[in-house]
Amino acid sequence: MQRSPGGLLATCGGVLAAVGAAAAGAFQAAASTATYHESIPGTLVTFEMARVPAGQVVLDGPAGPRTTEVASFYIGRTEVTWDMYDVFALGLDSPREGATIARPSSPYGAPDYGWGHAGFPVMSVTAHAAQAFCAWLSQKTGRRYRLPTEAEWAHAAALAAGGDGLDAAEREALVWFRGNSEGRTHPVGARRPDALGLFDLFGNTAEWVTTETGEPVTRGASFRDDAGLVGPEARAAQQPSWNETDPQLPKSRWWLSDAPFVGFRLVSTIEGVQP
Repeated sequence: MQRSPGGLLATCGGVLAAVGAAAAGAFQAAASTATYHESIPGTLVTFEMARVPAGQVVLDGPAGPRTTEVASFYIGRTEVTWDMYDVFALGLDSPREGATIARPSSPYGAPDYGWGHAGFPVMSVTAHAAQAFCAWLSQKTGRRYRLPTEAEWAHAAALAAGGDGLDAAEREALVWFRGNSEGRTHPVGARRPDALGLFDLFGNTAEWVTTETGEPVTRGASFRDDAGLVGPEARAAQQPSWNETDPQLPKSRWWLSDAPFVGFRLVSTIEGVQP
């Protein structure tokens, strides 16, 4: 599928733009969880992390269900946005000459599909790209950022959904899914925050996590999925169809040309954080 070359490279002028007024109001309305704010040095880009208490989660495995202890951690209140990712991908942090950090290659087509950029969740990125962004951000800020483990994501999801899970009314208020998304992503923070104070943990984009064996999978489902399939149980491994139209051989390590429904969210550990 060929797309216009707008998107990422044509919209870098909007990288530092603020999210809309509605999203900003939603951020302020959901401050019930201990949070901290981080800024990317040398830019005006900021993001917010929310504390998740320690607990237990039950995950399926080869030997059947297994209970896993999860230590307390911080998780991004929103999915990583293009505002954040463009600093890395386009070198807007003025990288030093001779710097060794690998940056994403040029995408095939427009990875944002022209749906929106500033304030929208990053999408069409591989797990490798998400992990590289986390490594870069850790170096820039001096605090370790990474993808959530599957246990961490599942624990946060259980708290976010509340004790009884999500009913139809809550899905409509919290989640972008096939029935209300108009077939596209939406700005982060535009829906109501969940019980943990997070936005779009379910729906909008499915989110990369790392399994206990180190393999990446996505959790939460996305805007393209039916309402009943979006939520804490949703899980998917990458399929060949996610990068089918990429003409390169080998296929890009950075971009998924046919997966505008895949993004990611950050996690950081508690140590050294002053909320």
